[in-house]
Amino acid sequence: MKQILFAIAILLLSGSLANSQDLVKQAPAGFDSLHVGIPHGKIDTISYASKTVGTTRRSLIYTPPGFSKKKKYPVLYLLHGIGGDEKEWLNGGKPQVILDNLYAEGKIQPMIVVMPNGRAMKDDRATGNIMAPDKVQAFADFEKDLLNDLVPFIEKNYAVLTDREHRAIAGLSMGGGQSLNFGLGNLDKFAWVGGFSSAPNTKKPEELVPDPEVAKKQLKLLWISCGDNDRLISFSKRTHDYLYEHSVPHIYYIEPGVHDFKVWKNGLYMFSQFLFKPVDTSSFMKYTVLGTPASTNVRSASYPQVLPNNRVVFRIKAPNAQKVQIDLAKKYDLVKDTGGYWCVTTDSVSEGFHYYSLLIDGVALADPASETFYGMGRMASGIEIPFRGSSYYAVKEVPHGDVRIKRYYSATTNTWRRMFIYTPPGYDVNTSEKYPVLYLLHGGGEDESGWATQGRTDLILDNLIAAQKAKPMLVVMMDGNFSTGIAGFNEQALRAFESELKQGVIPFIEQNYRAVTEASARALAGLSMGGLQTLYAGLKNTQLFSYLGVFSSGWWANQPALYTPQYEFMKGNAATINNNLKRFWIAMGGKEDIAYNNCKIMLSKFDEMNIKYQYSEYPGGHAWPVWRNNLYNFAQELFW
Repeated sequence: MKQILFAIAILLLSGSLANSQDLVKQAPAGFDSLHVGIPHGKIDTISYASKTVGTTRRSLIYTPPGFSKKKKYPVLYLLHGIGGDEKEWLNGGKPQVILDNLYAEGKIQPMIVVMPNGRAMKDDRATGNIMAPDKVQAFADFEKDLLNDLVPFIEKNYAVLTDREHRAIAGLSMGGGQSLNFGLGNLDKFAWVGGFSSAPNTKKPEELVPDPEVAKKQLKLLWISCGDNDRLISFSKRTHDYLYEHSVPHIYYIEPGVHDFKVWKNGLYMFSQFLFKPVDTSSFMKYTVLGTPASTNVRSASYPQVLPNNRVVFRIKAPNAQKVQIDLAKKYDLVKDTGGYWCVTTDSVSEGFHYYSLLIDGVALADPASETFYGMGRMASGIEIPFRGSSYYAVKEVPHGDVRIKRYYSATTNTWRRMFIYTPPGYDVNTSEKYPVLYLLHGGGEDESGWATQGRTDLILDNLIAAQKAKPMLVVMMDGNFSTGIAGFNEQALRAFESELKQGVIPFIEQNYRAVTEASARALAGLSMGGLQTLYAGLKNTQLFSYLGVFSSGWWANQPALYTPQYEFMKGNAATINNNLKRFWIAMGGKEDIAYNNCKIMLSKFDEMNIKYQYSEYPGGHAWPVWRNNLYNFAQELFW
């Protein structure tokens, strides 16, 4: 008995160790080589009558090893590209060899594979101008041929299971587009859909999946794969981005390669192992070889790459460096390979925009592969991590405003200064219309470019205005730096800011732009340091502003010399402040926000003085993902 229990324990342990190992993410060497001594399936040519085309058409069919007419099988319909026909997979991809080897290893379910000609026309050979309009149209027409002629033929003449759960469709290039179009367009017919290097015939994702909730319920597996150097990868990525935004489970698989059978064979190898058996959607994000280059990378830079689970892969060439690190929320040590490249994969990074630094032998640098932004008191690298809720600052087909850069001479500093100004859609057309103004302030270590670049102000306002959730308005993003220190949290700097705002910026805007000049049409808001500036200048000048927004900020509880005069002013003018302000909006990035405690102490003071305010929290800490959301919500409160 002890020996039996010991053996069981060993089996359980070995199983747990096997499960803990990394998933197989790529076909091993020899996966497409003919193996002797294993059972083999059979390839046949079939002919079927096509009422759609009005002729008899041909298809190849693969039956698995040990095929028996007494057993019913699921079916995979496997489609070719624009330059091929029903023999393309056979000639270039060796599907029968790949599947035979997988069967021998016990990795796939027995299935029939049908390889049709996806060019639904009487002369369906891949000859002449394969891009001719009638031949391209024939690939779209194949949907009717497939559903009305081929599938019924297969189900009448072969022992197959006829429910959607036992029917799959996949294809390469043009056939990948067909598979996504036909499969997702007929979820009552197909539960398993795969697109390998899908071509431009792929419909827009909004057309492919018009109802994400329905797709979530009906899809067993949606597979989208492509080579990283495939010029058609954008069609796969746009589909993935839409599915990610709408939380539709799928595998987005990127591997090294171009538009060829090396990639497509690996796609078949990977995809076929999921078919017709239970799948764990929680593991989908683990199945990829490469990540997607970050949207903040400079042109043509392959790294950093963002993996589906929001881990980031960095690869830096520095052959003479002794130590290389990445500082992204925390410091990561990179490992050097024999080619002089340093590599690391980070932990999962929270969604949205983040600053990061490259440290080479202890020196903090901007990553030459990434766009740079003025933050942390210097030019720093930035990275965008995909965010499911990012649609409010995505580029959409809506009217767009402009961001203008204006220089003006400051009497406060006796220097030329710069501001960024958002003008709403139609500003240059509707020349008689005047607009309310939001004066929007950046944080410490940043400058007037922050809200325009890191903050995505123009896109947020464009989308809100198009949805009629915000009034068309001017947004003025001025330089709030008035001290040599990074923070500028001192009385002198705050007074200089107030002077510049009242005597320089507001007059300049109202003289040069069509701005409404009443207090009811002015708002002032800022993040962190800009929040303190808003508190200082806004509450003292409620005759100028009817709306104040304070993001991730609050008077420092350990600086009574700074906050005491502010509270005394507010206490003596509480009635005026409450009467003049239509909205006093205060937001924090949750308890992880470094300003959280200061803000909570400040709000308790406001409560004591009966100062009216509206409070909001959005998790994410002291970071741009929070402040973008703050602007999105605050802008909807203004000027109604």
